[in-house]
Amino acid sequence: MTTGTVKYVGPDGGWGFISRDDKQPKMFVHISEEQAAGFDEIVKGQRWAFTLKTTEDGRTSATDLKWIG
Repeated sequence: MTTGTVKYVGPDGGWGFISRDDKQPKMFVHISEEQAAGFDEIVKGQRWAFTLKTTEDGRTSATDLKWIG
């Protein structure tokens, strides 16, 4: 699993970007992924372990989130 920290949260709070610890490009995260992990909102500074998911249109995002503090 990849790990990282939420560095940006969209204005409506429904999405954000995780800065990866491995210094690779930031990953998009949608609120539905955090809700699946048991959280109600994306908060700057949250630490997550996650897997990468590539959609049919070629975009990559964070999925299967596990909170690490």
